[in-house]
This record gives sequence, C-alpha cells and structure tokens, in this order.
Amino acid sequence: MKQKIAFVGCGFVADYYFDTLKNHPQIELVGVMDRDSERAAKFGSHYSVNVYATFEELLADSKIDIVVNLTNPSSHFSVSKACLEAGKHVYSEKPLSMVFSQAKALVNLAAERGLYLSSAPCGLLGETAQTIWQALRNKEIGPIRVVYAEIDDGPIHLEQPHKWLSKSGAPWPYKDEFEVGCTLEHAGYYLTWFPAFFGAANTITAFSSCLIPNKQVIDSEPLEITTPDFSVACIKFESGVVARLTCSVVAPFNHAMQIIGDQGILSIDECWNYYAPVYIKKYSKLGFRAEKYPLLRKYPFLKTLLGLRSKEYPLVKKPNLKLRNLRHYQDFSRGIAELAQAISEQRRCQIPADYALHVNEMVLAIQNAMETSTPYQMTTTFDPMKPMPK
Repeated sequence: MKQKIAFVGCGFVADYYFDTLKNHPQIELVGVMDRDSERAAKFGSHYSVNVYATFEELLADSKIDIVVNLTNPSSHFSVSKACLEAGKHVYSEKPLSMVFSQAKALVNLAAERGLYLSSAPCGLLGETAQTIWQALRNKEIGPIRVVYAEIDDGPIHLEQPHKWLSKSGAPWPYKDEFEVGCTLEHAGYYLTWFPAFFGAANTITAFSSCLIPNKQVIDSEPLEITTPDFSVACIKFESGVVARLTCSVVAPFNHAMQIIGDQGILSIDECWNYYAPVYIKKYSKLGFRAEKYPLLRKYPFLKTLLGLRSKEYPLVKKPNLKLRNLRHYQDFSRGIAELAQAISEQRRCQIPADYALHVNEMVLAIQNAMETSTPYQMTTTFDPMKPMPK
C-alpha cells in the first residue's frame, strides 16, 4: 500500500524532491503548502498537485501519513513539532533544528508518540556511499586511520545566485543560505556517512569563521553576514578513526574525499552524485617513491604507464550512466521512500531519529566553533547502523 505524503514548503529544494518522486512508486504526493500562498499556487500549478490553503488544513487531512518538511531551517523545529503533535510521521530537510535542545525535543516527541522521524540528507542510501561502506567492511584497504573530506563551493555570492531559479520558478534563497551558513547547509552530506562507517563521534575539535562578511549579490543591496562561511573540523570516532572535514563558500569548488587505510586509499570526487565512481589505490613501494618525483606530477600519464593510477571499485548496483555523468545527481526522495517502506514493514528506518540527532549535534558543534575554542564532547549516540539490503 502506498504511503501518502505532503510537502510543507514549496521553495527551491521542493522541485528536487518532486523530480525524484517518480523513482519511488510506493509514495504518493497528495498535496503541498507554503506560507507564501503565491509560491504554493505556482508550484501546484506547475506540477498539477493539490495545494492546501493553510498548514492547519494540511495537518487535518487524515490521508497524509508523512509530512516532508522543506521549510527554511529556522522553521524546521516548529513545523516538525506541529506535525508530530498532529500524529504525522516526519521527514525533515537538514538539519532537524538549528538549536540542539530543540532537535533533541523532536526526537523525544516522536518516540513518545510512536512516530517516525528522519532527516536529510539521504546520501548514505546512495550507491556511492553504500559501495564505500561495503569496501570498508571487506577491509579492502586494511584498518582505517584518517579521512580527508572537502565540501567547498567557491564564492557563491560572485556567481549571480539571484538569477538561479528552480523548474517551477522558485528563486534560490541566497540570503537564507548565507545566514544559515554553509556548515549547517552542507556538512551533513559527509557527516551522515561517517558515523555509519566508523561508529559514533566522540570528540570534535573545530574552527569556524566568517571570512567574507559582505556577501553583496546585487549592487544596490548591501548584505552583511556574520555566520561562518568557513569551517574545519577534526572528528574522532569511537573506532579511533579521525576525519578532517572542511566546508566553505570561499575556497574553490571541491567535494572530494579520501579514506586512508594501512594498505591503500578509497576516494571519490563528488558526494552530490549517488552514482559517483569510487576509486581504490593500493599502496606499493614504487608508488611511494613515484609520488615524490616532480616528473610524475608534471606528466601524470606516466603514472598510468607505470600502473600507479587508482582503479574503479565496482558499485554495489550497476550505475545509471546518464545520471553518473551529471555534475550532481541526488535522489532527494529516496530517504522519504525508505522511511515509508520502514513504516509499512514496522521496522527501524535506515536514517533513524537517533542517528539524525547525532549528525545534527556534530554539525552544530562545528558551526558554533566560532564562539568556542575547546574540543566538543559529543553527548549523543545511536543504535548500530545496517547497510541497505542488496
């Protein structure tokens, strides 16, 4: 039986969710709502979907099983809380809340009401993340020591973001994005992977700063922002693995990650494509020496001739070649669909509330490092995670 869902929020990201609903016939969108009635009407007309006049009308609709919270992060707590109180399961855009105590309150409320609560991003369910997880379980590169990951998106304020429109015509909310900050917006794309791979985070030593306060996009509109636009964190997990994660809207675009073990390196170039290739490079004495020679850095083809290049590691599922070649491809609705399946089967979902809370705490610890200077001791944990069934 299909699980029926509704969107609260018809802004820029709602189009991405709608576009990928077709991948998941087990869920059905029965309506949408936005506090901006004009925006809601525009979205509803573009996609021929029912529009609720008010939030209260949406909550009163007994057909709705799951509410998908696509509002601004500052509204995530109040909207999700109202949905849970109305007896609806909730799938929220990241983060659960911008305030940790509120995120914790949502998890407790869902547990008290016997409801499901899950959160984006759902990239952990993607083929790339699942492939890396499998390679780690198979000990392809031996014991893991350290991870280097980057989510740098370049100086977005110089890229005319006021002209970016979604398919339904919603503008990219650049002011909100800058005010919320790149750490809260983007760090979760890797932080939802790491605890599944390496266990709960124990401590986080982070630094964050606002390097470009004036993010003026339109000449006539000064835009002073003090939220961090750069952060770097070193996270120690219960397995002993340490991950260094950098986020910014200052440094050049880079979404690469390297997982470094005793016998080699697993790497990817992009966390925003669910079919991104996974590369494996096994250590060798020749390789160690070659890396230090300027000649091989100047003429990379020599590495190929010497067999020193990384090789592709087979994805857990045959990749969609068309989607794989896109710069970004995220199946935004996959998390909703998996949640719906879990509800139908009365089992724990793949991104459960305790896990989402742990990730939320990690992100906030990094974001708030501008105000603190000491290592942050994590207070949350989660039940053991399981990979997606094949």
